[in-house]
Amino acid sequence: MQSDVADASPGTEQSRRRKDSMRALTLGALGVVFGDIGTSPIYAFREALNQAASDGIVAGEILGVLSLALWALILVVTCKYVLFLMRADNNGEGGVLALMALAQRSARKRRTLVLVLGAAGAALFYGDGIITPALSVLSAVEGIRTIPGMGDVSHPGILLITSAILIGLFLMQARGTAIFARLFGPICLLWFATIAGIGLIHIADEPAILQAFLPHNGILFISNHGIAGMFVMGAVFLTVTGAEALTADMGHFGVKPIRIGWFTIVFPALALNYLGQGAFALNQLELAAANGTKFINQDWFFLMAPGVTRIPLVLLATCATVIASQAVITGAYSLTQQAIQLGLLPRMKIRQTSEHLAGQIYLPGINMLLFIGVMILVLGFGSSSAMAAAYGIAVSGTMIVTTCLGFVVVRRIWGWSFSLAVLVIAPLLMLDIFFFGANILRVYEGGWAPLIVAFGVGILIFTWVRGRDLLLAIDRSQSIALEDLAKMLLARPPERVPGTAVFLSSDIAATPSALLHNLKHNKILHERNLALTINTMNTPVVAASKRLDLTEIDENFARAVLNYGFMESPDVPRDLAFALRHGENKLEPMQTSYFIGRSTLRPSKHSGMPFWQDLLFIFLYRNASDPTDFFRIPPNRVVELGSQTTI
Repeated sequence: MQSDVADASPGTEQSRRRKDSMRALTLGALGVVFGDIGTSPIYAFREALNQAASDGIVAGEILGVLSLALWALILVVTCKYVLFLMRADNNGEGGVLALMALAQRSARKRRTLVLVLGAAGAALFYGDGIITPALSVLSAVEGIRTIPGMGDVSHPGILLITSAILIGLFLMQARGTAIFARLFGPICLLWFATIAGIGLIHIADEPAILQAFLPHNGILFISNHGIAGMFVMGAVFLTVTGAEALTADMGHFGVKPIRIGWFTIVFPALALNYLGQGAFALNQLELAAANGTKFINQDWFFLMAPGVTRIPLVLLATCATVIASQAVITGAYSLTQQAIQLGLLPRMKIRQTSEHLAGQIYLPGINMLLFIGVMILVLGFGSSSAMAAAYGIAVSGTMIVTTCLGFVVVRRIWGWSFSLAVLVIAPLLMLDIFFFGANILRVYEGGWAPLIVAFGVGILIFTWVRGRDLLLAIDRSQSIALEDLAKMLLARPPERVPGTAVFLSSDIAATPSALLHNLKHNKILHERNLALTINTMNTPVVAASKRLDLTEIDENFARAVLNYGFMESPDVPRDLAFALRHGENKLEPMQTSYFIGRSTLRPSKHSGMPFWQDLLFIFLYRNASDPTDFFRIPPNRVVELGSQTTI
């Protein structure tokens, strides 16, 4: 008997550890993955009902709006993201750029189209990145006015409190969020339990609200309201903002914990809260009719809570929206890092804020730009209702991009037939286009804001990619093959000096410009010379065994390629020394010099890009992070050699 128990205990212990790990990952996902969509009930139902309130509200309209909100969660989040797109991962990673990299592997003839889609999705994400903190935190702080005795809090006071919270949030980024991140999950678990509870209480007031699960209520609402119904759909879309995070954060938590969190905690809590808001609004409509007073659309989320509990609810809502904002800010850092690695943006200064978590990074430039954008929105729009119109366009546009990239993946990676791929993707794409069209109607109300941000980022991405291609073409036209140079130097060898020289180059075939300049001006050649190219793969992470590709040219020269995933931060000295730690090619750090080519660019009115784009590219090129810092090369081991280039 004791032997049986002893034999079973290791398996039981292993099973218990797996369950504990799954619980921990699911709890962590509540704070990072579901923070944005989890705070939507604060404003989404109110704004959707507000779009239908211009000529008064009737019970059928409350039921119809609620039905649309619930089915948006079911179709967009559950069916499209949780059940379908979460299967389209890039070695465990998700998000628009990870999906773009995955699609590029197989889209041989349409790589440019895939690149354009990925760049458009990334540009739209930045529009979302400045709206989420502004809208969510401001909507939570506005809940102060629902607290008994505080209804007369001034508008400047609300903006002051919101600004103080946001300033503190962005200042905190430089110190890292690892210390606070462990609290995100428990706080959000409390948040979802709270919103589910206050919603459940009010469902009992109007049990008929459960009819909102019947889809014909939403269909009838749309068919009976014409263009006004489309405006309502644009506001209903606020219920699903944040759905992109389900795929973007797959690499951090895994598919299973996110699905468990959605089906067991998040979706039930959201559904109960929206049903509670609908029931409460329906009850207030009946009371207004009985008293002969006018029904007014109100802040249903906070008013559902009894007066004495609104203070802790406002505080909890503020904490939840700060966590949601933090998740978006972190997502912007991660997306920027991916974009830099994939060549869509110039190098930027990236700082690790944690010794143990590689994903904990901080980009000062992005942090400052996000902060400026967020504060402009808060002070410019002034209220969450005014800002709500700006939210849906960026998110729905990103969803269209994600669905299109998903089509490439199911066709080329999964091997689906064209008819099956169309049968599955077409309904999802039509739903995305429908929501995008509904949000486009609200451009004049504020939807222009994310479009301007996305357009600006898109111009930067296009200019950088096009400029780099032109610069590479110019360098190739003026260079010679490394093999040819090696033969020439064997015939007429220059003066030799001890040590190893590593010449960084963007072109794997050509002789690095720094090597040519070194021979031309210094007229020397090191004992060992390595032409090094940094290559970003279309996978998140590259295994250590595949990090270095080394090709010996002769006894003087070798060509090396360091491979990195788009989620990794290069460390050239460390990785090169590790890969060359054995044999004749062993690298001695103190006897190694790194040569970097640096071009001084001049614009041209008669070739290349338009003149204004030349100027923009030169500005980006000059202000890109120093390669010494970006590749983590010791400054005292670097020699920079350059020339003037006209683009």
